[in-house]
Amino acid sequence: MRHLRVGVAILTMGNRPDELRALLDSVAGQDLKATHIVVIGNGSPLPPLPEGTTGVELSENLGVSGGRNAALDELRKLGDVDVVVDLDDDGLLISPDVFSRLAELYARDPELGIVSFRIADERGRTQRRHVPRLRVGDPARGGYVTTFLGGGHALSLPMLDRIGGWPDEFFYAHEETDLAWRALDDGWRVLYAPEMVLQHPWTSPTRHAVYHRMVARNRVWLAKRHLPAPLVPVYLGVWTALTVVRNRSAAGLRAWAGGFAEGVRTPCGRRKPMRWRTVWRMTKLGRPPVI
Repeated sequence: MRHLRVGVAILTMGNRPDELRALLDSVAGQDLKATHIVVIGNGSPLPPLPEGTTGVELSENLGVSGGRNAALDELRKLGDVDVVVDLDDDGLLISPDVFSRLAELYARDPELGIVSFRIADERGRTQRRHVPRLRVGDPARGGYVTTFLGGGHALSLPMLDRIGGWPDEFFYAHEETDLAWRALDDGWRVLYAPEMVLQHPWTSPTRHAVYHRMVARNRVWLAKRHLPAPLVPVYLGVWTALTVVRNRSAAGLRAWAGGFAEGVRTPCGRRKPMRWRTVWRMTKLGRPPVI
């Protein structure tokens, strides 16, 4: 990809017009210009958008997965895109060279599928949950990983053409892990590149009312969809134990248990267990698919 063509996808609920405009200004200020910019109103009307930005208003909220798939569909219709950059609508690209750095990374490595940005608040702090490694260490240390951050990342369109898009069924929570596992099993690399920063407010995931239920349900679905049969009970057992130890809210645990039961009894899309060599590859990267 010597002449990388970047398509930008942004989801919004219509409740952050000022932040969205600031983000779009930061996208427009990149030294490598985006070929197309698509903003999805996820079940909500869109505010006025800058000239050259494509807006799509969905009649209902399709969640993160469904909304991003809608953006992918629109970018494919527009054409001339090699890499899709997904950005949170309350984020901000604070450096003008993010897209040009991406071009260099993808030009050097034809097997690079996903690039995960570093998410930092206005004081430069990165939350532990925003570092895609088991052993967090220095958030400014990059390298190959087994998952990525939803708030700011880049996806190779040839990779998406091979492995498919976002898992519509997930709606919200762990959709990045689902996509990353499919990418790794197909031979692509996932790179955490902390020099590419998306400035984002310091937040808690539990601000979403459905957090505990979705996290539990989608963990079960991840296991059912992608893990070899012997690893399914190990993965779910580890996460059950961790949840019980970490969660100090009785209401949160009840919601989590309900989501876990929902994941067990409901369909989750096609099952395609990853190969054992992918399990070994993830293990060597520091995160075997049991935690």
